[in-house]
Amino acid sequence: MVVYGRRRCGKSRLLREVLPRGGAVYFVADDRESALQRASLAAALETVVAGFGRARHASWDDLLDDAWERVPAGSVLALDEFPALVSAAPELASLLQKRIDAGGALGIVLCGSSQRMMQGLVLERTAPLYGRASEILRIGPLDAGWIQAALRLRDPRRAIEAFAVWGGVPRYWELAAAAPDLRSGVRDHVLSPLGVLHDEPARLLLDDLRDTTQAGSILSLAGQGCHRVSEIAARLGKPASSLARPVQRLVELGLLRRDVPFGVPARDAKRTLYRVADPFLRFWFRFVEPNRSRLEARQIEPVTAAVLRELPQHVAGVWEELARDSVARLEIGGRRWRPAARWWGAGLDRTPLEIDVVAESEDGTAVLVGEAEWSGTDRAGRLAAALRGGAERLPARAGRPAVLALWLARRPARAPEGVIVLTPREVLAALR
Repeated sequence: MVVYGRRRCGKSRLLREVLPRGGAVYFVADDRESALQRASLAAALETVVAGFGRARHASWDDLLDDAWERVPAGSVLALDEFPALVSAAPELASLLQKRIDAGGALGIVLCGSSQRMMQGLVLERTAPLYGRASEILRIGPLDAGWIQAALRLRDPRRAIEAFAVWGGVPRYWELAAAAPDLRSGVRDHVLSPLGVLHDEPARLLLDDLRDTTQAGSILSLAGQGCHRVSEIAARLGKPASSLARPVQRLVELGLLRRDVPFGVPARDAKRTLYRVADPFLRFWFRFVEPNRSRLEARQIEPVTAAVLRELPQHVAGVWEELARDSVARLEIGGRRWRPAARWWGAGLDRTPLEIDVVAESEDGTAVLVGEAEWSGTDRAGRLAAALRGGAERLPARAGRPAVLALWLARRPARAPEGVIVLTPREVLAALR
C-alpha cells in the first residue's frame, strides 16, 4: 500500500489510526545514516519479534532477509517518510521489490510527503516498485465543508473566513482551533517569525522541488497578481518558454491552478491564467512575504492590523472559488450542473464581460450564470440587475435559457425576483 501527498494533511495520523494494535510495526524514517536507521527499525520490529533488535544487520539486504523470515505472517510493516530512507540507501526500493515479487505474508505500507520521490519510487512506469501496490492513496487537503465542525464555529460565515486563511490542511486546523480567535491564530502562527507556519511555503517546496528559488518566485508573483506566464516571465527577466515546465510542475503538485474561461479549451495558452491554488499559501504570499522585513523587525501588531483590514478582499476571492466548487454538488433551479468556471472576454456586444460562475446543465439544455459577493447584502438588487445584463451578453449561452444565481455572505431580507440566492450554509453543506 502506498500513502503519499502534501505534508501536514494527516498521512501519519491516518496510519496510526488504522494500523492494527497488534501485529503492526510503524517506523518513521529520518535523515540519519543507514546503519543508525537499520538499528532503529530492528528495535521497532521487536514489537512483533522478541529480540529482533539484538542482531546486527550489516546491510538492508540482511535486515530484510531477517524480517521476511522471522516476522509472523499477517504482520504489517509501515515505513513512514520512506523517501528519507531511500535518500540514504538508494538500493532499498529494489530490495523491497525483490521480496514483494517473491511473495510472503508481510504487508508493506510506504508513506511519504515528497510527491516527487514517491512518484519516482512507486508511481512512474520506470519506478522499481511500479505495479506492486494493491492500494494507492493520495492524501490532500480537506474540503471546506468540514472546517466548521473542526473549529466549532456556529456561524457559517466565520467558517468561510477561517477556510480563506487556513485552507483545508488538518494540521493548520488544529493550530487554529487552539487559538482564541482568528486574529490570534494568524498573528501567532503565521505572522510571527517564531510561528509554526511562518516559513511553511519553503518547507513545502523543499519536499518536492530541486530548484525552490524559481518555484517560490513563480508562486510569489502569482500570489501578488501576476496571473499570466508572460507577466511572470517579464518580471523574472526570462523567456516565457523557459517557465512552461516549472509552471506545469507546480500545477501537478496542486500549488498552482490553471484557469481558462468557460467553454474555452484547456490548451488555449493565450487565455490561461494561473493562481495560487491553496488558500493558505495565497494568504501567505499576499500578506506575509511582502511584510517579511517588518515582521522580522517585530512590527507584528501593526502588520496584523493591516492584514485584518485587507482580509475581506482575500476572503471574497476564496468565496468566489467555493461558489464555483459547490455548483457540481448542488441542485440549483431544479437542475444538476457540470463543474463551473469563470468567464472573461468580449461579450456579444463586443464590450468586456466578466462573470464569476458559469456552468452547463448535465443535459446541456441550460446555462447557470452567477455572481459571488462577500461584502453585504444591500447590493443584491443591483447585482441581480447586472447579472441579468451579463447573462444576455454571454456568448456561451448559445441561445439556451439561463438560470441566474447569487452567492451572498448573508441572505437578503428580500431576494431579487427570478434569482436564486445561496449562502455559506448551502455551500459548506455541499462541500463535504
